[in-house]
Amino acid sequence: MRMGMVGLGKMGGNMATRLRRGGIEVVGYDRSSEVLEKLADEEGVIASGSVGDLLSKLPSQKIVWIMLPSGEITENQIVELSNMLAKGDVVIDGGNSNYHDSMRRGAMLAEKGIGFMDAGTSGGIWGLENGYCLMVGASPEVAATVEPILKVLAPTPDSGWAHVGPVGSGHYVKMIHNGIEYGMMQAFAEGLELMEKKPEFSLDLAQITELWRHSSVVRSWLLDLTAEALKHDQKLDKIAPYVADSGEGRWTAIEAIEQGIAAPVLSLALQMRFASQNEKGYGYKLLSLMRNAFGGHAVKSES
Repeated sequence: MRMGMVGLGKMGGNMATRLRRGGIEVVGYDRSSEVLEKLADEEGVIASGSVGDLLSKLPSQKIVWIMLPSGEITENQIVELSNMLAKGDVVIDGGNSNYHDSMRRGAMLAEKGIGFMDAGTSGGIWGLENGYCLMVGASPEVAATVEPILKVLAPTPDSGWAHVGPVGSGHYVKMIHNGIEYGMMQAFAEGLELMEKKPEFSLDLAQITELWRHSSVVRSWLLDLTAEALKHDQKLDKIAPYVADSGEGRWTAIEAIEQGIAAPVLSLALQMRFASQNEKGYGYKLLSLMRNAFGGHAVKSES
């Protein structure tokens, strides 16, 4: 099976690598020729000099997975593809797009007979090794076409991926997933800060987070990553207490307002990220550390 991958950055490059190692032929394109050449040399990705060149190297039913930043960049790429693809071809958006945009884009492509899948993708920088959790929205026909690709990207062929509903539902489920992630991270950060600020006990946070990893109710992959990071640095002196929000948390809070559903934990976790941009505190440093641990997101250093 051969497919195209547009966008070979942190996530896209790792996904292309996992696909190649799983036996899927990947024709890749990225604005960075250096990144593309490295993947071609090391993993056998078929390099292309443009999106048009990429399409020329695909079989008659073209499947193109895009891994680009949400917003205008993804919008422009899908519009460009809509004018270059034919009936029966498939576009997959694996980025963190707003589900409203995915529904609109799916409808636009459907008018031309082009299939569309919105793939909520979780796993961060660890997906290459562990596999990706994939929440996909598509018609049954498109889902069946893309299934062999999903089975390679997922942790196992039978777990870690699901066709959750029609177009838009994949990015909707991923949006809620990220909102929950905000709340979990905030809870860990607040609890650990309470312990860090209790000098009379001289608590070892690396020891405690490692302890919680084993049979504790709060054990999780997020705790695993936090415990590992704290083994190397508990003071976090070099990390600024600044936590960015990449969009999905905002969308989740807006969705709660629009549905009239109380979501105080998710909403407050988002507000605390805003607060971090103007405040100092150990908890904010921990949040920044966690984002870096699972997603490779940049950490702002103390000046």
